[in-house]
Parts: sequence; structure tokens; C-alpha cells
Amino acid sequence: MTAPQQPPNVTVAASSNRSGTITVRATDQGMPVEITIDRSEYRYGAEALAAEILRLTKRSTVVARARRRELLAEMGMAPETLDRLGLPTRQAAVDELDRMDDEDTGPTSWMRRV
Repeated sequence: MTAPQQPPNVTVAASSNRSGTITVRATDQGMPVEITIDRSEYRYGAEALAAEILRLTKRSTVVARARRRELLAEMGMAPETLDRLGLPTRQAAVDELDRMDDEDTGPTSWMRRV
């Protein structure tokens, strides 16, 4: 008889900026655990760099939380329990990432739906 499988203490995911010059790995709890920065990013100043690190940390956290939900679901945890833990489904995570992208870039067109 095998012992029940234990979930990992934390789940980690990484996000990078479009140019790949900044990468942040963060836990499902929102803690950055690794940050890599290309030297070229220093020219934009500390405030812009900090804002980008924070943005990427938030993105990584959303992905890690969705990944944690999938891991726990595979181990047999009920969807209701996962919902109570506040862990997003894959689709909810995609929607949140899209919302974050829209906030960062603003509207891409002046046109609106009729």
C-alpha cells in the first residue's frame, strides 16, 4: 500500500516581458523567488524596472495559482474545495491575464461595439 501523495508546499510559475529581458518566477502566494534582468533594462530607471517586476510577479502568481488548482484536482480534491481556496480555473486565469494585459496597454482601438 502506498502513502497518499502530498501536494507541494508551493507552486511556482514564471513570466517574462515581451522582449524577454526581465523574467520573474513567483509562488502561488505571490512571493517572487527568482528575478533575472538584462543589463539593457537599467536604462529605464528604477521606478520603471520596479513596476515591471511587480507586473510580472502578479502574472506569475495568477499562473501558479491556476497550476496549483490543477495539481490539487489531479490529487482528487473537490472543485468546491478548490473554489473555497480561491484558486482560479485555467479559463479564469486566462481571463485575468487578459484583463491585466488590457489594463497595461489600454484600449487598442477607438472603435467600440455597436
